[in-house]
Amino acid sequence: MKNSHFISIKNFSKKQIEYILKTAEKMEDIIHSGTDIAKNKILGSLFYEPSTRTQMSFSSAMYRLGGNVIGFSDPKTSSKTKGENLTDTIRCVSNYCDIIVIRHPLEGADMLAAENSPVPIISAGCGTKEHPTQALLDLLTIKKEYKDINGLNIGILGDLKYGRTVKSLTYALSLYDCDLNFISPPSLKMNKEVLNYLNEKNIQYKEFKDVMDVINDLDVLYVTRIQKERFPDPTEYLKLKGSYKIDLSTIKNVKESFIIMHPLPRLDEIAYEVDNTKHAKYFKQPYYGLLVRMALISLILGLIE
Repeated sequence: MKNSHFISIKNFSKKQIEYILKTAEKMEDIIHSGTDIAKNKILGSLFYEPSTRTQMSFSSAMYRLGGNVIGFSDPKTSSKTKGENLTDTIRCVSNYCDIIVIRHPLEGADMLAAENSPVPIISAGCGTKEHPTQALLDLLTIKKEYKDINGLNIGILGDLKYGRTVKSLTYALSLYDCDLNFISPPSLKMNKEVLNYLNEKNIQYKEFKDVMDVINDLDVLYVTRIQKERFPDPTEYLKLKGSYKIDLSTIKNVKESFIIMHPLPRLDEIAYEVDNTKHAKYFKQPYYGLLVRMALISLILGLIE
């Protein structure tokens, strides 16, 4: 993986993904003991879209490896406001750092960056297509809870049309022997590109409108918010806002080992009363995200084998 870009989870094999996850687990020791393996290395953080967890975890990951971080979290403070295009920005910023993390509202921006960068590019989410590092931390969360992803019954609930985390997670889960269940309002169903991908690989899946039709059979429920910022028509968002909510009554008869995940931020799709149940794992996910991003940076920069 040394010097490789990380743009789509589809570009990596199950063996490579498993190796990243094993490396991520080893990062826990580094967090406790400290390291300077990334000394004199610099990460460029280019976030053209708002972020809390992703941006901060990448920065924390680099600092914990002993490296440094430069960049911006608001494109209004960059030369984009002067009309500079992304290609020129990447060509310039690559002179200042050893690796670049980019988030952008336009689909394909991460690929464009990779095509024009002499240093490795990691996608932190672009448009509605993918969020590949989120998929890695989601897999690690499931493995930490269940040891093995194979054999699990997994439900993915919410905005499957505009949400990018669910697409990367679906691509990743297609590498494992698990049952996939897509749950959403009809107008927010998983898009054809993803479903065609599954069909081509003969991956079985089921689609539901009501979470109650399947929740008691699930091992994992991955909940996502409705992506207000992606809707071309605000009135459509208002129609769908609050169309589902996971509360104590929803999970009353779930399996003992059942877990709930969420990429965050949440709005009202998971009631706060669920936070204190043993099923809630969405506040563990950010920690696993730190481990995954430490591992990914280390492997891409060749800091570890």
